[in-house]
Amino acid sequence: MTVKTDSQLGGDGLARYENTIEIRAPPEKVWEMLALDRWPEWMGPAELISAKYTSEVVTPEDKYKVGASAHMVEKRWEYELVITESVKNERLSARSKGKYTYNATSTLKPVGEGTLLTGTVEYVLDSFFARAIDRLLKGAAQKQMDKSSALLKELVEKQMSQA
Repeated sequence: MTVKTDSQLGGDGLARYENTIEIRAPPEKVWEMLALDRWPEWMGPAELISAKYTSEVVTPEDKYKVGASAHMVEKRWEYELVITESVKNERLSARSKGKYTYNATSTLKPVGEGTLLTGTVEYVLDSFFARAIDRLLKGAAQKQMDKSSALLKELVEKQMSQA
C-alpha cells in the first residue's frame, strides 16, 4: 500500500492514494461489489453512508456503464459520482462532481484463482490550505483506504465461501 503525493503539478498539487490487495475470488465477483450502490457496504459506515443511482438503471449492467451516476452521502459532505471508464471485470473509474473533486479507479487483474485489486484515488490540492490539510490528514486517508479494501476483501471472500 503506497501513498504518492506530487505537490507541484501545473501549479496545483495532486494527491494520490493507492493500494493493492489480493482477493481470493474471480474478477467478476469483485466487479459486482464495484457498483456504486454497493460502495457503502465496504467503504464503512463512518465514511460513506449511502449511494443511490441518479441515472436510469434498467439492467444490472446499467450500473457500470460510462455516464451512470449516483448521489453519494458521506459523513461530512454529499456529491455526485459519475462513471468515466468501464471495462467489465477489468477497470472502473469514476469522478466526483461538486465542491471537492476526486477521481477513483479500481483495476482488477486475475492472479491464480483470485484477483489483484488496485484502488487509486486522486484529487487536486488547489490551494495552500488544501495542501496543508492533505499533509496533516495523509495518514488518515491512507488508513481509511486500506480499511475499505480489507473490508471489501472480507465481504467478497465470505460470499465465495458461502457459495
